[in-house]
Amino acid sequence: MPASPSTARVINDRLALGLLQREGPLTANQLKQLTGLSRPSVADLVERLQGSGLIAVVGEAGAQRRGPNARLYGIVADQAHLAALDVRTEGVSVVVTDLLGAVLAEASATIGGDTDTGPAVERAVALVERTAEEGGSGRLHTVAIGAPGLIDPTTGELRDTTALPAWHRRLAGALQDRLPARVLVENETNLAARAEQRDGAAHDRDTFVLLWLGEGVGAAVVLDGTLRRGASGGTGEIGFLPVPGTAVLPSATGCEGGFHSLVCAAALRELAAEHGVAVGEHGVAVGEHGVAVGGEAADLVRHAVSTGHEAFLDAVADRVAVGAAATAAILDPGCVVLGGEVGRAGGDVLATRVEGRLAAMSPLRTEVRASTLGGSAVLRGALLAARDAAQDELFGPRR
Repeated sequence: MPASPSTARVINDRLALGLLQREGPLTANQLKQLTGLSRPSVADLVERLQGSGLIAVVGEAGAQRRGPNARLYGIVADQAHLAALDVRTEGVSVVVTDLLGAVLAEASATIGGDTDTGPAVERAVALVERTAEEGGSGRLHTVAIGAPGLIDPTTGELRDTTALPAWHRRLAGALQDRLPARVLVENETNLAARAEQRDGAAHDRDTFVLLWLGEGVGAAVVLDGTLRRGASGGTGEIGFLPVPGTAVLPSATGCEGGFHSLVCAAALRELAAEHGVAVGEHGVAVGEHGVAVGGEAADLVRHAVSTGHEAFLDAVADRVAVGAAATAAILDPGCVVLGGEVGRAGGDVLATRVEGRLAAMSPLRTEVRASTLGGSAVLRGALLAARDAAQDELFGPRR
């Protein structure tokens, strides 16, 4: 059944806007060539999009650079300003951009564990407001928050858990109350996977698993280009996976005894101490030759990579491979990306070791890659979520 004229216009407008976003400013003739539309259709399209304020003449092209055919049309980036947040146990980072993703302002703030819920929420909200103001935004269109924890697939809210600060759950509501903006919340690992798929290590993969290795442990599952959430939003809660090598089994109220107990930050700090990299008096880790490194698990792994501490890296890879092998056996993703602070610190050195162990454990060919986005993955994913949501509203939904 052919599309109605109104539907065809929406499809054509979205096609043109997508081209302008990817290619930059284009002339009407270039839009005609790239869309395959007739000259009158392109003329109507340009007139509609200009009338709606979504595009404007931004310059001229061609040898003579004059006349209607030389006009370059581009998306009006200030049509909407966006904010992306990366919420951590100890603080929050925020970046404010225009509709095309150009950074206008960014900031971060520490929120200590001893801060009461109300003041913690207020500090985070004030940071967003201040950063938006510094970026010249009188009004944010969309705010996307990346946070650890389960997202309820029905309400879109962060679920209550005793493992996370209460201000995490209240932040989205507070922002919605204070800002005339749409507020979205997403699990940090899912956002990191979104960013890795769009711009990072999984840019050439429609199916992959992102294994998040940080203070905690998680995974994001992308199958056939779609992020999978599960019936209760719990897809990727790999920390609860029962594994050999632990003293107890995980429970409904805690993942101690699961995969979490093998590769969480605390477990890797203990493993480092067993291999001669121990935490000193002031939380500073000291290598086997007295070289001071940071006390965090990622710093220990990074130190091991730089000094060639083979035994420790082998032990870490042995543990990571247990969880990676489980995902490979069930999902056959073909690719596992190691993200989070520890995954990034281990880089290609750790990824290669894990891949070798998977090859020995499973007949399913599974490539293991290190994250290429570094510490920006969650913020980048949140920005993509905010931008996609805003563009869907302003440009019309994708078809």
